[in-house]
Amino acid sequence: MKEMLEELHSPELSQALLREVFTLADAFTTRYNRKPVFMEVCGSHTMALARTGLKTRLKDHVTLVSGPGCPVCVTDQKSIDSMIALAEGENRIICTFGDMMRVPGSRKTLMDAKTEGKDIRVVYSPTDAIGIAERNPEREVIFLGIGFETTIPILAVVLKEADERKLSNFSMWVTTKLIEPIMRHLLDSDEVKLDGFLLPGHVSMVLGAEQFQYLPREYGIAGVISGFEPVQLVGGIYRLLELALNEKADIVNELASIVSDQGNKVTQRLMETYFTPCTEEWRGIGSIPDSGLAIRKQYRHLDAKLKFDVPNIEVRATKCRCGEVIRGLISPPQCRLFGAACTPLQPVGPCMVSTEGTCAAYYAYTRED
Repeated sequence: MKEMLEELHSPELSQALLREVFTLADAFTTRYNRKPVFMEVCGSHTMALARTGLKTRLKDHVTLVSGPGCPVCVTDQKSIDSMIALAEGENRIICTFGDMMRVPGSRKTLMDAKTEGKDIRVVYSPTDAIGIAERNPEREVIFLGIGFETTIPILAVVLKEADERKLSNFSMWVTTKLIEPIMRHLLDSDEVKLDGFLLPGHVSMVLGAEQFQYLPREYGIAGVISGFEPVQLVGGIYRLLELALNEKADIVNELASIVSDQGNKVTQRLMETYFTPCTEEWRGIGSIPDSGLAIRKQYRHLDAKLKFDVPNIEVRATKCRCGEVIRGLISPPQCRLFGAACTPLQPVGPCMVSTEGTCAAYYAYTRED
């Protein structure tokens, strides 16, 4: 195991692969008179590519476009405002992931509400909220459930536990997103011309490699399922270049040791038991049918959206261009707020807040360019 991990971080192997990538990318540019364009869908890929310096090293040979893979970033402004309004109710404990605390709403953030005296707690796992509910039976405990297929299974586990323990004071505010509908939307909109996708390893573990076959079959575009270590990232881009040069649309699973063709069936059944597809709002994109999951009717007693009345808040418009960033239309420096009015200490949009946000990645690792 130690040898395998060392190999994934090997500078020598990464450099050798990079030289091969440069060769293939330059061959692509010579043939098509443009650089190849690949989109990494996962926010963890975006951060890893920036942190390792690969985005900078590759920029003269390959254009890497960051997609809508950060769950915090794609959560629409109205949902953020609703979560903050929910937290302002009396006799409530709000449990959330840390990324959500500083996401700007139209009037304030969850952190602001906490500073004003509201009981808002950062948890490392959604299951922690179950224990909080049991220890505080006289108060309503609400977990803010966001995320893609990587997170949704644990949300289902929490709903299962809460139901089995008959916790009348626990509920979940669910604003989840699904990867296939947003990828289809991007391709159907044809706003960004792509030569392939670097596909998310975590989501693929749940869904399976076969789940992405619609990409080559229906859209004629390739995808490579890749990990997050330097050698894996460069290797994934190398395979995408091979496919592009051979004009071959296919799905290549570079994580076959942990990603099966059919995915995790137990996890999939768990998700289907507690959730049903629903229309979801995406920041900067709008409504996409069946692109999210809602709690099924038989578990409506655990649905905070049905349990509590939340006032409608007029969404405040800003000059933040997060919506264009997550669609791959612009890079963060093309937003006039980036690094000036919008910084990690004073974020205007969620892409600068989240640990998987594209703006946060650019600010931390590529500003010297």
